[in-house]
Parts: sequence; C-alpha cells; structure tokens
Amino acid sequence: MSNIFLDTIHGIKRERPPVWFMRQAGRVIPEYLKMREKYSFHELMNTPELAAQVTLQPVHRLGVDAAILFSDILVIPEAMGMKLEFTDHGPRFETPLKDVKDPVSSLYADPSKLQHVYDAIDVIMAIRPADTPLIGFCGAPLTTLFYMVQGISSNHQFPAAADMIYRDRATTEKLLSAITNLSIEYALNQVKHGISAFQLFDTHAGMLPYPLYNEVVLPYVRKILKAVQATGTPVIFFPKGLGNGMKILKNEGFDFVSVDWQMSIEDAKEMVGEQIGVQGNLDPRVLAADQSAISRELEKYLTFGSKEHKWIFNLGHGVLPNTPFENAKFVVDWIKSADWKRD
Repeated sequence: MSNIFLDTIHGIKRERPPVWFMRQAGRVIPEYLKMREKYSFHELMNTPELAAQVTLQPVHRLGVDAAILFSDILVIPEAMGMKLEFTDHGPRFETPLKDVKDPVSSLYADPSKLQHVYDAIDVIMAIRPADTPLIGFCGAPLTTLFYMVQGISSNHQFPAAADMIYRDRATTEKLLSAITNLSIEYALNQVKHGISAFQLFDTHAGMLPYPLYNEVVLPYVRKILKAVQATGTPVIFFPKGLGNGMKILKNEGFDFVSVDWQMSIEDAKEMVGEQIGVQGNLDPRVLAADQSAISRELEKYLTFGSKEHKWIFNLGHGVLPNTPFENAKFVVDWIKSADWKRD
C-alpha cells in the first residue's frame, strides 16, 4: 500500500489523515534524550549517521507517517559566513548583522558548508523503512533574516530586524535575496538526494503586518517554493502567526499550508481555498494535559477530518520540551484508530 502522507499531499483521499509532528526528531523521544547526554546538538546535527538516526527515531517509536530531516534553519546563515554557536540557551551568532556596518558585503555563500545535510539524507535513504517519506525543510527568508540581524532573541521580538525592514528597504531586499538564492540551492539539493516533500518554516511571519508581508516577503517565499515545485516535489508552507493574512495565499498554488493553533483549521481552510491542502493545528500545549483532555481536543477534529481529505494532522507549532512521550504516542495512535467516516 502506498504511503498515506504522500497520497494525502498529492490529493488522494485515504481512510484517515496522516500524522506527524514538527520537532518530532528529538525532544520527546527517550532514545534522543539519551543521545543528548553524550553528544551536543551541533554534533548530532553535523554527524550524518547520528542525524539520520535521530530523524528516524519518531518513525520507529511514535509510528508517525513521515520523517522530517533533523537539522536547523540556521545552517543557511552559517553557510553564508556567520559564526554560530549552539549554547545551552539556544543558538547565538558571534556577530549579528545589526552590529555590522555593511551587512550585505559581510556575507559570502559557501554551499559546501551544507554538505553534511545531504550526507545525512543519503544515510536516511539507505536505512529508512521502505515506505517512509522524508520531509526536507529550510527556514523562510524573513525568519532567517530576523535571527541573522538580531543574533538571538529570547523573547522573539527582533526589534533591530523589524527596524531594518522599515528603515532600510534596500538592504533588507538584498539580504532577503541572498538568503533566498542559497535556500533555493539548498532545497533543490535536498530534492536531488531524495526528499519526498519540502516544508518552508516562517516561524515569525506574524511579526509583520500582513500587507507588508505580502509586499516585501511573499515574493521570496514564492521563489523558493515554486523552484521546489518545478521538480515535481510537493511543498508545505508554514507562516506562523499570519492570521487573516492567510487569505493572501489563496491563489499561490502551494500544495499545503500549515496552520498555527491561534486560528481554527476550518477558518484557515476557507481562507486558502479549495485547491490548497491544510496541515495542523493542535495546540502543542495540549500534549502536557492528561489523556482524557487530549481526547476531547482531538474529537473536535472529527467533523473537519471526515469531510476534508486534503488535511495532514500536525501540531500548530513544534513539540514543546518536556512533552511526555506517552502523550505524543497517544495522539498518533488516536489519529490512526479514530473513525473518520470517510466513504
């Protein structure tokens, strides 16, 4: 039987929605937490055999319908010459662009710095269960730019980056263009090495008013996703926090749009239109509740899932740290065993 994730993303109706989680590679898997006692995050990410192992752990332990590459969105700025350190408090750039006099000329793309990711994909292809699709990804230009300019943001406000967008549109456009060009090369190489689908993460899309997002950012998003789609590879776009701006995506022709938990899946589907599928959007915090409470939240999706077959079940953002493994497994099992009343 063909894989349910691939069938759904290609618009083929199946007996239930497929299920996977953002940030499923790590965080909840006991074996991953054990590996973290021995290896740093950077070591796991940069060692192809270890990255492949982590990527496939959720498939073996949770029973999800797809794997997502174990990597980080900040490999792109790293490959553009920015020195990145992974600390106990998250990633930190040695010299953020806000502290550089001429940020555009300070960057230089070195695509060879991304080779370890392609090597990891090769290992995954060799050892994965035969029917398991691999989702590749990268960060969207805006979110990537925010981190590059700010360096790090513990409160995710990115004041220096937002200031640059309003104050210096020419520099902003040059930086977005440079990020986009390398991201396209990165995404197309992931396709060449065997990914089945590609997700673009714009975690901080909601930081801009959506008319400005539409004007400044969406052209670059479009460029990346259309380049991937031209290879025949389906794409998922995740513009977290875009809210009512989801309606600007209606005629974009992306295969799927991933939906955060701040809006209903029904409203999101109505906004993006019939042609685009939706993914999401359970509040990740629900996974900390007891299983009877989790069941009550999942039951709310039954009506939508019975009539909408272009839907991939997921969270509205990544799995949170300290999420009980048993609860993540409970959700996967529930989605797989529920009666979706699809004829």
